[in-house]
Amino acid sequence: MPPVENPSLYDRLGGVYSIATVVDDLIDRVMSDARLNANPLVNEAHHRVPPAGFKYLVTEMVCWAGGGPQKYSGKPMADSHAHLKITAREWEAFMDDLQQSLDRFAVPAQEQAELKAIVNSTRSDIVVVPEAAVA
Repeated sequence: MPPVENPSLYDRLGGVYSIATVVDDLIDRVMSDARLNANPLVNEAHHRVPPAGFKYLVTEMVCWAGGGPQKYSGKPMADSHAHLKITAREWEAFMDDLQQSLDRFAVPAQEQAELKAIVNSTRSDIVVVPEAAVA
């Protein structure tokens, strides 16, 4: 009997079209989130780049990280976020936006947990202001 392969997270999320649909919703949330845009550096970045390009890169990254055939072509997270001075509180707001998008599309709990673990693995490259500094 041939070995049974477990489907990748990419496949379990429904592939590029399903991932792109959730990312589309997520980026719309992020771009308009007052909690994030209160940071003037983030607000400026949200208005400097077209949302479609941002959606493309995030979709590409999620597909790649989830085991899909796409290759992420953007900058490393530290390089693309360091200048934004993102705080721990802003990270939590982003994660809340992510949760809302995952819930809106009824992404199953196991896949949510795996995707959030991937996203959380980038936290140290994105958050530059520690928790104590925002208390």
